[in-house]
Amino acid sequence: MNVELVREYCLQKKGVTEDFPFDETTLVIRVMNKMFTLISLDKPDLIVMKCNPEYAIELRERYSGIEGAFHFNKKYWNQVSLSGDVDDSLIKQLIDHSYEEVIKKFTRKLRAEYDALL
Repeated sequence: MNVELVREYCLQKKGVTEDFPFDETTLVIRVMNKMFTLISLDKPDLIVMKCNPEYAIELRERYSGIEGAFHFNKKYWNQVSLSGDVDDSLIKQLIDHSYEEVIKKFTRKLRAEYDALL
């Protein structure tokens, strides 16, 4: 999988937008303005995703291509190498997991806005 396919997969999800809040090479993908994936265009083989803390540890122990995300709280954020030992189906599962981790932390108001989207 490459970064363009990751981007396209993310953008198909409900309530998702993208922007460059940090600089012109760091693409942030958000659901209802909450970040769930980050793609560094300087390092196009790495993506950063939110993860359940226990699952994050399990993934890091199992795959050499998954480690704590640089510049992020490593308890909740993993960086995944697209050129490592993580296959495309797992990358999609991790994107889905990151998206769900963010959604489950929505406030009632934000959840209602999300649920009202088509």
